[in-house]
Amino acid sequence: MPARTVVITGASDGVGTAAARALTRAGDQVVVVGRSPDKTAAVAAELGAEHLVADFSRLDDVRALAAALLAAHPRIDVLANNAGAIFANERSTTPDGFESTFQVNYLAPFLLTELLHDRLVDSGATVINTSSVAGARFGRLDLADLQSERAYSPTRAYGASKLAQILHAKELDRRYGAQGLAAASFHPGGIASNFSTTDGSPWRFMYRSRLKNLILASTDKGADTLVWLAQTPPHQGWEPGGYYTRRKPGRTVPAADDATLAAGLWARSVELLVLG
Repeated sequence: MPARTVVITGASDGVGTAAARALTRAGDQVVVVGRSPDKTAAVAAELGAEHLVADFSRLDDVRALAAALLAAHPRIDVLANNAGAIFANERSTTPDGFESTFQVNYLAPFLLTELLHDRLVDSGATVINTSSVAGARFGRLDLADLQSERAYSPTRAYGASKLAQILHAKELDRRYGAQGLAAASFHPGGIASNFSTTDGSPWRFMYRSRLKNLILASTDKGADTLVWLAQTPPHQGWEPGGYYTRRKPGRTVPAADDATLAAGLWARSVELLVLG
């Protein structure tokens, strides 16, 4: 049987790198996707893997990434939408005009998944969204203010984007589960990585601390649930549309199970991206 093709975004560091290592060791053909050319190439060289560079703050990069994947891979067995970030206290927008947290954490992965849709369905693929307890516990999503123009805070914007990732996985299952596409989201935990180390990040002091390795879990532990979802067939330990933490169903806010909200978010995303 040929090796499975596994695409992991945000794979040049942290949980993404750890997952890429584990899945490569298991025999999968991993495509390492990252924002930094040097770091992405270094991880790929270590693993003997293919790599592609894409900055999710630029939607043209996402479109180019999708085109490259479709040209090179007749099958894509797993798409791990793992890239993400939290930004500074001042609201910022991307060159595409969207609020940065919303685009990088949610809208760009949504676009990538849509551009790869036919290939994913034909492959019977699994889509895995890296969410967060921030979205599962205190995420609030206002379809009339997805850009956080009325009330911005980095934590609120981050939580909303991660709730959107949970809703995206659920809506993928509702729309395409019968066609063989499986989707899930998960929380990796508080991980000792370079996440949230940029100036102005509300959590930078914890992530920059010399004690972070004592406070936070290892990247291998953070990647464990992603690897489990990628390796385990749906309905054999996990259910499509679900949200998981430590390989078990995680707690969410009621909004995470709101089918009307999920459908509305999907429709609004398509409208913003001028798709379909």
